Amino acid sequence: MEIYIDNRQDKIVLDDSIYELIEKTIKEVLLLEEESLNCEISISFVDNQEIRVLNREYRGIDRETDVLSFPLGDTLFTDGPKLLGDIIISLEKALEQSQDFGHSLEREIAYLTAHSMLHLLGYDHEAEEEKLVMRRREKEIMKRLGIFKDLKENDDEKISN
Repeated sequence: MEIYIDNRQDKIVLDDSIYELIEKTIKEVLLLEEESLNCEISISFVDNQEIRVLNREYRGIDRETDVLSFPLGDTLFTDGPKLLGDIIISLEKALEQSQDFGHSLEREIAYLTAHSMLHLLGYDHEAEEEKLVMRRREKEIMKRLGIFKDLKENDDEKISN
């Protein structure tokens, strides 16, 4: 499993424990989904300004968001790791949401990583049934990580884009 992390923002300081949590989260998603660990994922941390530009450019939505996922789909190569795609997280938005939801930034980053990994693996939440399936998977991943919300587990969380 190769994880490439690019921290392109300077507003929030990250320590090594975040990188370890990201790796652990990605691994749990792959194990839960019975996917090979022989894969590559790219994660970029950006600020609200950069993610707003990307959201406008790729989705036609002119506002910041918490996370964007860019699945690569089928692998281009038969040998080597499967290229899953790119995840872009706004750390500013993640911090804001962690404060709004009353939990840690670490929990929010783990959740956004799990959410995006599911997108890279083909999950979506456009239809209500898809949203419920994806939500159950997210909750199972967070449970496996031992990271729980401070609120009741069946409270509804915002679905990320």
